[in-house]
Amino acid sequence: MTQHDTSDPDCVSIPQIEAAINVWRNRNPSMFETDVLVLCAEARCLADLYGELIFTRETSVSRESLTQAQLAALADALT
Repeated sequence: MTQHDTSDPDCVSIPQIEAAINVWRNRNPSMFETDVLVLCAEARCLADLYGELIFTRETSVSRESLTQAQLAALADALT
């Protein structure tokens, strides 16, 4: 991943990913299974992306580099 302009429509920013995760958490609240927090599939795939961006200290990611699941979760949450 490389650093991208956060106003670029071909990129997704950390705040957009956070917003989408929160939408999914509200639609499908997390559950605890044997003391482990379980997110719905949509929030989980976005949380993995979010964690990767934080770890690599990037502020956005190109839409081209996202999986189909990540793109669908973003589109369903933010439209």
